[in-house]
Amino acid sequence: MKGGPIITPVAATAKKRRRFHLQDFLSTIDNGRTIATFPTKQTIFVQGDTADSVFYVQRGKVKLAVVAASGKEATIGILNDGNFFGEGCLTGQPRRMCSAIAMTECTVMRIEKKSMMDVIHRERAFSDMFVAYLLTRNIRYEEDLVDQLFNSSEKRLARVLLLLAQFGKDGKPEVAIPKISQETLAEMVGTTRSRVNFFMNRFRKLGFIDYQAGDELQVHSSLLNLVLHD
Repeated sequence: MKGGPIITPVAATAKKRRRFHLQDFLSTIDNGRTIATFPTKQTIFVQGDTADSVFYVQRGKVKLAVVAASGKEATIGILNDGNFFGEGCLTGQPRRMCSAIAMTECTVMRIEKKSMMDVIHRERAFSDMFVAYLLTRNIRYEEDLVDQLFNSSEKRLARVLLLLAQFGKDGKPEVAIPKISQETLAEMVGTTRSRVNFFMNRFRKLGFIDYQAGDELQVHSSLLNLVLHD
């Protein structure tokens, strides 16, 4: 058994989002909505903080990380434009289960729990979109689990890079990823930094990736061949 597809196609969801104009709608929420800009590496919220709001990434990348009692940190997700996070509060989660940190300069909308619940109950189009978003992300988590169980660390790294580059989104097969440390990649893949360094050098020699000015990483669509190859 092999890992699932790199990007799960959700054509119906995408079509609905195009009609709905999510950004425009969120800007009409009158109460309980604030917008803030966070510089790179600034913390948005910390694991253990009170969970009282949902966040929406308008621009930039956000890292979600968990710290164990032993002090070991693991990166559990990297979010892009159009992603929600912190929605656990809607199910009664009292505290944040992870920390959220700006990976690049970010513009983030914060929507208070009550306002978010009111909008979900009042606006059918938004509710449909939000449920579809959560289901799509749940499928992604299932794919991540299959990836961890059945694929090699090299394939897992390739898949993470393709996901970070938003491979397949908006028809852009080759995208530059802002600077990301090999330690963070190792946390996401579930391997050591030395292994990530070895594979990254191999990917570069094979022409799958290139380093650009400012340490941006160019991910080429040819990397997909490594993931699909048995």
